[in-house]
Amino acid sequence: MKPRDRMIELFVAAILSTIPTVATAEKHERNVYYGDLHLHTSYSTDAVFLSGIRIGLDDAYRFARGEAVDYSGQSLRRAEPLDFIAVTDHAEQMGVGRALFEADGPLAQTEMSKALRAGRHAPIEEVGRLFQSKQPIAGVDVLPILEGAWREEKEAVDRHHRPGTFTTFLGYEWSSSPKSQNLHRNVIFRGNEAPLPFSSNDSPRPEDLWTYLERNRARGIEALAIPHNADVSNGLMYALTDSDGKPIDAEYARRRALNEPIGEIYQSKGQSETHPLLSPSDELAGFELFEHLMGGPGRPQRGQVSGSYFREAWGRGLALSERIGANPFRFGVVGATDLHNGLADTREATYRGPGLAGDLPTDVVKTLLGTSEIPNPVIPLIATGSGGLTGIWAEENTREALYDALRRSETFATSGTRISLRVFAGWNYGPDLLRRSDMIARAEAGGVAMGGTLTDAATGRSPRFLILAQQDAKGARLERLQIIKVWVRKGEPSEKVFDVEVAQDGARTLEAIWQDPDFDATEPSLYYVRVLEMPTPRWSTLLARSANLPRPKDQPESIRERAWSSPIWYEPSRSSASAGEKSVADPTSRTD
Repeated sequence: MKPRDRMIELFVAAILSTIPTVATAEKHERNVYYGDLHLHTSYSTDAVFLSGIRIGLDDAYRFARGEAVDYSGQSLRRAEPLDFIAVTDHAEQMGVGRALFEADGPLAQTEMSKALRAGRHAPIEEVGRLFQSKQPIAGVDVLPILEGAWREEKEAVDRHHRPGTFTTFLGYEWSSSPKSQNLHRNVIFRGNEAPLPFSSNDSPRPEDLWTYLERNRARGIEALAIPHNADVSNGLMYALTDSDGKPIDAEYARRRALNEPIGEIYQSKGQSETHPLLSPSDELAGFELFEHLMGGPGRPQRGQVSGSYFREAWGRGLALSERIGANPFRFGVVGATDLHNGLADTREATYRGPGLAGDLPTDVVKTLLGTSEIPNPVIPLIATGSGGLTGIWAEENTREALYDALRRSETFATSGTRISLRVFAGWNYGPDLLRRSDMIARAEAGGVAMGGTLTDAATGRSPRFLILAQQDAKGARLERLQIIKVWVRKGEPSEKVFDVEVAQDGARTLEAIWQDPDFDATEPSLYYVRVLEMPTPRWSTLLARSANLPRPKDQPESIRERAWSSPIWYEPSRSSASAGEKSVADPTSRTD
């Protein structure tokens, strides 16, 4: 056995050792928990410079927990508390922005600090150079600032953790942006012991971030990385090559699948499910597109579409698995906000653009809606959305249980609404399953949950799916239940959208047993569920109404809020290569 293969085997064994067995908790007792795994506070230097944010860690956690916080003289509170939160401040120059505004801080005597405290903002180019460097500022070493900020992040995580009620995860964002192409990852730790974050200033290569995770894991410090919204990656997030431009091989595929078991399908800067150019037959593919590279004026609005969206990546992964025996793109889904104001809120009625919150003056609203001659900011705020949520099915609201569910991808994402979504698949689900009082226990005993893998297809049968969706108690009724299938035939991926249930006037719940009418047991495939609400006004429409202004013409009047499940994979039993890959890339999958 090669040393690298042995190292990967040890990593998998370490992960498996953290996962509860069925004997410790009955799987059908799992509950759904909602939270945000991507939030920035004033410890993120860009939040301070670009948004003027001063919200710190304590207020961010208190707001997520449902308490009122002061924001620019206003008292703000979430409509409902979150169950869990991960503050993921940028590793790059963490805490330095705050220090530059402190009159008695270590950077107080620098010219930049004096200018900022006098109200003279530094040019954005200078801010960018600061963010992308570890060099001293005017001769002042910033390493003690970074170490102090990370220590304060860890202390705040423990200070606000309420096991069983409110879970706080230690995390940070690794923010690699080569030529304004977003390759960011959020690193989420299972516990609260972690070394100083590995930043993109240490290396802009995802492979080197994985090495950091693997070395920590070998020391007993478990963590995973969540790729940022891929829609602004300019085709790099799910490219068919590694960072050196070489074709993906089995070793790369195994490392990526192990270190990145989930991805961010929706956040305030758009959805990464699919694009009309990739899925022309999907009438819902144009939802909340954010087609702006993160480079400001002069950059092309739309980056490379291919390589930037999940559905295509999932198909590419199936095809790669057939060719090289490993699937680099075997991942589930989460939703997040990526808000830079410290306040994790996802309701259309309360969203005001990233870094903004509460009531706004009319002139600011005009600028935000693009109805005045004031130039739009670097990030086109009107194109942003209210951010998403992650739904996790776990035995209890603790770090360990929630993290293990993230590892096995028993997760779903929403566009900010609290739709509840649960999906199972098996070979022998009977038509009466929906009517049984022990439905969930039977579904789990005879199949797999989302994030899992089906194997050993029964001759002449296709898999049956149990789908359970319930509306947000404070949201709109459910309008549509869909299954999207992705499969590979002769090495080429294909996709198809199936309408499973349609409620013309809306429904509180949508439940179904669905069977694939086109199933071919020889073809690798995956299935995920998409649930849609009835249309409701978009935040930009609500904001325009509140200010008695016309709504922006370049944005839709309404939004069809939705939820996406993590996929369920099917692997033909004849493929020994796929079976071998699954043992590494999906250490927690369950087969019937």
